[in-house]
Amino acid sequence: MKKPIYLDYNATTPVDPAVLQAMLPFFKEHFGNPSSSHIYGRAAKEAIIKAREQVARLIGAQPNEIIFTSGGTESNNHAIIGTALANMNKGKHIITSEIEHPAVLKPLEYLQRRFSFEVTLLPVDKYGMVDPSDIAQAIRPQTVLITIMHANNEVGTINPIEEIGKIAKQKGVIFHTDAAQSCGKIPVDVKDLNVDFLSLAGHKLYAPKGIGALYIKNGTVLDKFMHGAGQEQGRRAGTENVPYIAGLGCACEIAAAGLQDYGRNVGLLRDRLYKNLAEGLGEDRVKLNGHPKKRLPNTLNISIKGTVGEELLKRIPRIAASTGSACHAGSTEPSAVLLAMGIPREQALGALRLSLGRWSTQEEIDQASKLIIQNVN
Repeated sequence: MKKPIYLDYNATTPVDPAVLQAMLPFFKEHFGNPSSSHIYGRAAKEAIIKAREQVARLIGAQPNEIIFTSGGTESNNHAIIGTALANMNKGKHIITSEIEHPAVLKPLEYLQRRFSFEVTLLPVDKYGMVDPSDIAQAIRPQTVLITIMHANNEVGTINPIEEIGKIAKQKGVIFHTDAAQSCGKIPVDVKDLNVDFLSLAGHKLYAPKGIGALYIKNGTVLDKFMHGAGQEQGRRAGTENVPYIAGLGCACEIAAAGLQDYGRNVGLLRDRLYKNLAEGLGEDRVKLNGHPKKRLPNTLNISIKGTVGEELLKRIPRIAASTGSACHAGSTEPSAVLLAMGIPREQALGALRLSLGRWSTQEEIDQASKLIIQNVN
């Protein structure tokens, strides 16, 4: 049986074969503990050093500013909770947006409940974008952190992080961005973005699930995430996951080398998919959700008039896609992100998130278009 057409790259990416090959030696001959001083340990430690350099290069950081985590969720938790706890003497106010990933919103809820922090949830415009002037107005003397995602996981809209970062810097407020969806798809440079923390998830850029990284700008103070021995510069205790760290490093190197080609090639396929659907169903029936230009090159979020996205996808098992975040898959409720953008409930229920990737082909795009058009009609 032929496999379904995969259009859910924003949920997760397959592991690149080159990444898998980079990982295998550390399951077999190079199995040593990186903290051991003998030859087995040294080989493992060297792999971690190399991977740290590879991740740093992708985002324009210094290698000593990278710590390895179990993924984007842990990176977000560490940046948010670690900053809050380390700076409680300065204040208990945090600024974020209504459309953040649960891995940002849930740690903030925890801080509210457990430590009486106050969180300002900023609105977004019709494209899902945060207005930097809203950030500036929301900052108080007690504000210790601003956390705004770089690119939205559902509609692909890219936030003006550079501008927000300048405001945060002027006001002396620590700034974190969740860049799980943007790293490896568009250029990401921590210096250009003016961020103090940046979260990265391996399984969004062709590395395995269960590995990620957190950029911590030199000099930034935050509480430890794990207590124990001195791994990861004493910030995250526990024997390092060497095979997965090697895989993440390799994935970042591949992404950095192919960034320009990825943006161009995947962007053309995404636009072809949208054109096919708009022409086949009628432009009055297909509504684009998200910014028409300032969005990820691989992400197409549309609402089809008169349909319920979840039901439509159930009728097309030959397409593997989603109606929004994978964390909410199967929900018959409309996306909270789309509702926050002011999209009417009926239109939000008709949404499809079609996300492309490295191995998407024109043949797949044309076939997927036909299947969607046939099933809608």
